[in-house]
Amino acid sequence: MNRSGLLQYSLWPDTALLDALQTGDEGAFGEVYKRYCYRLFTVAYRKLKSREVAEELVQDLFATLWSKRAEAQIQHLESYLFSALRYRIINYVKAQRVRAGYKLYCRVAQSDATSNTEEQLAHQDLHTALSAGLDRLPEKSREVFRLSRLEHHTVPEISGRLHLSEKAIEYHITKSLKLLRGYLQDFLLVTWPLLIWFSQI
Repeated sequence: MNRSGLLQYSLWPDTALLDALQTGDEGAFGEVYKRYCYRLFTVAYRKLKSREVAEELVQDLFATLWSKRAEAQIQHLESYLFSALRYRIINYVKAQRVRAGYKLYCRVAQSDATSNTEEQLAHQDLHTALSAGLDRLPEKSREVFRLSRLEHHTVPEISGRLHLSEKAIEYHITKSLKLLRGYLQDFLLVTWPLLIWFSQI
């Protein structure tokens, strides 16, 4: 495409860019990127205080926009982009909290050598009880829980990976947490902080 053709995109309204993007027009995609990239990055950076993470989330958003251009149901481009970014920011923050909670659990489960024998046995029992509780979950719920809470995948990622709706994924997470609370009731006081971290969905 010649230079004059490229310059034309800057005059197009979002609706025209969106229509062209959905047919695979790379020039339209480039204009959308140029028009919104910095504004999206600014929002992400202001929320997360990390240039690297903000850039990663914005790049992921545009990669998804291009890869799903033909199937995406977008009515208003600007609203869609900023809503999608907010969703990614929320998921990132939740994943960070889950990681922190899981690290806390690991510190409890893997007590150091200075702990007395009684504490070590209690931590061992907790680890055994949690493993047994996970084994008792229904297969699909256990797989969703593992991907969400232990491997830190987002709901949309799990949905695409397992070919289930996002509502179904959220249902399995909620079901898993409820069942685990029941399985671990004998260890409730010890596991309560861990279950609070896992419950942040």
